[in-house]
Amino acid sequence: MEVTLLSRSLAALNRRRNDPDANDKGFTLIELLVVVIIIGILAAIAIPVYLGVQDNAKDSSAQSDVVNLKTAIVSLQTNTGALPTATSVIDATGVTLTTAALNAGASKGANTAKLTYLPGTGSAFCVAGKSNSSGSSVFYALESGGAVKVVAPATLPTACTAP
Repeated sequence: MEVTLLSRSLAALNRRRNDPDANDKGFTLIELLVVVIIIGILAAIAIPVYLGVQDNAKDSSAQSDVVNLKTAIVSLQTNTGALPTATSVIDATGVTLTTAALNAGASKGANTAKLTYLPGTGSAFCVAGKSNSSGSSVFYALESGGAVKVVAPATLPTACTAP
């Protein structure tokens, strides 16, 4: 009986030695760990890049809203002969545009946290807007130029109100 058990065991070992891949199915733990590590490295590279692209898109949207509001104010000024008052363009919270401003072409998208408008003397005015991006970028436009990004609201020109 011991001889048959021993001979069966030896026969099984010989089969395994002659055909080592017969019972091997699937991946080893090391192979799976390597794949998981590679996926982790790719995710660590891709996620920050994606977030940066999102922030740039939000900043572009806010910059566009500042330019649109500036254009709407010039349109209202052209139609009435004078600069509109601040409250006739945007409410005191800086969140809601008035119907007159909307009809003149102003817009405020979801990526713009707040807009401000400050009429100056004569035909001078300043429009500023704050982005919802992680950097909370601030843009302003004077009556004679396009939207400009500032590093901090404190660096806005004196003719502007920080959003």
